[in-house]
Amino acid sequence: MLIDGHGRTVNYLRVSVTERCNFRCQYCMPEKPFSWVPRENLLSFEELFLFMKVAIDEGVTKIRITGGEPLLREGLDKFIKMIHDYKPDIDLALTTNAYLLPQTAQALKDAGLKRLNISLDSLKPEVAHQIAQKDVLAQVLKGIDKALEVGLGVKINMVPLKGINDVEILDVMNYCRERNIKIRFIEYMENSHASKTIEGMHGREILEKVKEGHTIRALGREGASPSFNYLLDEEYEFGLIDPHKHDFCENCNRIRLTAEGNLIPCLYFDEALSIAKAVKEGDIEGASEVLATVLRDKPKENRWTEESLEEGQDVSSRAFYETGG
Repeated sequence: MLIDGHGRTVNYLRVSVTERCNFRCQYCMPEKPFSWVPRENLLSFEELFLFMKVAIDEGVTKIRITGGEPLLREGLDKFIKMIHDYKPDIDLALTTNAYLLPQTAQALKDAGLKRLNISLDSLKPEVAHQIAQKDVLAQVLKGIDKALEVGLGVKINMVPLKGINDVEILDVMNYCRERNIKIRFIEYMENSHASKTIEGMHGREILEKVKEGHTIRALGREGASPSFNYLLDEEYEFGLIDPHKHDFCENCNRIRLTAEGNLIPCLYFDEALSIAKAVKEGDIEGASEVLATVLRDKPKENRWTEESLEEGQDVSSRAFYETGG
């Protein structure tokens, strides 16, 4: 069992397989040029898996594959099969923008993938284009349909932005409700890589939009999930991810591994230790020691607060496209 320095059980590993992305979303990497970390600097799937086996053997029960856009990395289905074959009952999920899902969903399902989290910020082609800086909506919707068709579990993530897609909160929710998909609204996480022209919505502002013509009832957080859940009209459950809340970090159960081998204890902290040298040398003990140090030094909470959000102060230098959010 993996226990951090504050007594929390860590059983969730998020693994970024690439920083590359085929979108340029306003809240993530709008000005990132198409220049990337050289492929030779990335850990191979075999090297990533060497560390992941250590984590699984020590108690990790949930793995999420992220990016960038993870479907851009060639052979991803084979990597997923490696994990599934090692521990078939592991909760194995992937976060994606869905653009490449029409041609990959079946292979991912066959490899052992169980669930997908998909970003859907608008149902209007022009707004989706504005956010992603690319004509993406039709292909994303095809990807969602294909994922459902092959039997993958699907959740939708939406980042509401003032003056851009805030009027679509109920529309996107109804799209999900009609398909029996859970939606999670995510407060925009301020970061220095995002567009300086956008403004996110506070959780309470999102809820006010949802309340227009509907009743909602708070259900609370489920286990260590970052999502605070609500019941809409006593029949449909949705979530709100609000990292500025004081209780957001209380039950944090996750650590993150980047494609270059940096092990990150907290999304909002820049501190990280590398396992790259250890895994490239096949040094299991060395990788385990790095893991133990990261767990010991994992901070109690992130640096976001509701007060700093309201004052417009807290801006992270973390490149979320490297860690998958």
